[in-house]
Amino acid sequence: MSTGPRTTILPQSKEALLKSYNARLKEDVRSMLENFEEILKLARRESHIQISKITQCEQDALEMQVRAANMVRAGESLMKLVADLKQYLILNDFHSVNEAITNNSQLFRTTQIECDKKLMKLRDEMAMDLYDLEEEYYTSIFK
Repeated sequence: MSTGPRTTILPQSKEALLKSYNARLKEDVRSMLENFEEILKLARRESHIQISKITQCEQDALEMQVRAANMVRAGESLMKLVADLKQYLILNDFHSVNEAITNNSQLFRTTQIECDKKLMKLRDEMAMDLYDLEEEYYTSIFK
């Protein structure tokens, strides 16, 4: 599985989980497509069968309802799959999380070092100014 510039090798359990997600996705999409196609066929059907027109219409309407319910079930299954995939990504993307933490730590460490240098420089400048003031005070004729 490739994620951006790095390539990771997944353990077999994760690979199997991703394969099951892929199979669920294909099955749900296939189910939705088949049911949709059957609804379209039922809506277009011109019946030449010996059954009465009203009975045939009722039967077609019931079958359409069942197929629509199957499509809803497949859609709900797809939404559950998306939630499962999000959870999988959250729980298994430790590399990216660790990388972000490392990058932030390095950034903060660099910022801390820069601030420490500025504070030390300011301390040294203040010490020099205080030393100069002290010397001026003791050598002044206005004490």
